[in-house]
Amino acid sequence: MSELLNNITDERTGISYTLVGDHYLPDLIAPEISHNTIGRFGRERLNYIKNHRRVTYTNLLTSGRLNDHLHETDETANDRMDIISRQMAEREGVTEELKADDAMLWVQKMNNIRSRVTEIIRDELIYT
Repeated sequence: MSELLNNITDERTGISYTLVGDHYLPDLIAPEISHNTIGRFGRERLNYIKNHRRVTYTNLLTSGRLNDHLHETDETANDRMDIISRQMAEREGVTEELKADDAMLWVQKMNNIRSRVTEIIRDELIYT
């Protein structure tokens, strides 16, 4: 019978409480949090939502979905980086042949492409 008095459930909220000393404390269980690796774009997204989208950051953090969101953003950004870079390099004639003939020009063009693609990704995925 004493166990029934130690545990109660609020009928309105459905939250159960346990008697600890003289107080009833809610039986809260933290959500399972994944621990995925976060890369460059995931860290940029974290910094952005932490400083400019506080409600989004708080909601993701308290629901246990922040790490998943950052990991997904990072993977999507890296995939887009590869695809867009390849397309731009092809369109601008930056090939392996150019790399063999004039390595410095190839590096210059690839750095320019990567810089432009990074800005596209930041506009589309990071700062939205």
